[in-house]
Parts: sequence; C-alpha cells; structure tokens
Amino acid sequence: MSIAAERIDRLHALAREAARAGDDDRAREYVRLARRLAERNRLRLPREFRRFTCDACDAFLVPGRNARVRTRSGHVVVTCDCGQQARYPYED
Repeated sequence: MSIAAERIDRLHALAREAARAGDDDRAREYVRLARRLAERNRLRLPREFRRFTCDACDAFLVPGRNARVRTRSGHVVVTCDCGQQARYPYED
C-alpha cells in the first residue's frame, strides 16, 4: 500500500471521528484533503469513503444526523442536508 493510500485511510478515520463528535467543519476539511491527495496521486477513493461523503458540499455523512437514507426498488438513495442525492444499486 502506498503512502498516499495510507494517508487517505487515516483521513477517512479522522473525518468519521470528527463528524460523529459534531465537528462538521473539521470533517469537511479532512474529506477535502483526502480528495485532493487522491487526485494528485491518481488513486481511487475507497468505496466506503465515496459512499459516506457528499459530492456537492464535501460533508462526511452520518445517517440520521446530516443524511437521510432511503431504500427504493433496486437502489439506495442517500440525501445530504444540502439537498444532493446519491443513488447506489443493490441486489434484492
């Protein structure tokens, strides 16, 4: 695993901890740093990281606190407080 990938994993953990503690601005900054690091090193962000961050406002999503999660037939809809929606497929 490269140093950049390890740092992205660490930033993901820090963003999760900050979001759960209620420090949304700090969590947003960790998400932005991780995205910039991935772009610079041409890495994909881990799936869990992509699923729990908002593409529009860079918020780390905590279901029930700043994100709404709903299931529809064949996909999950995650809605951020900013209004951005993300849809992910799943098998029944």
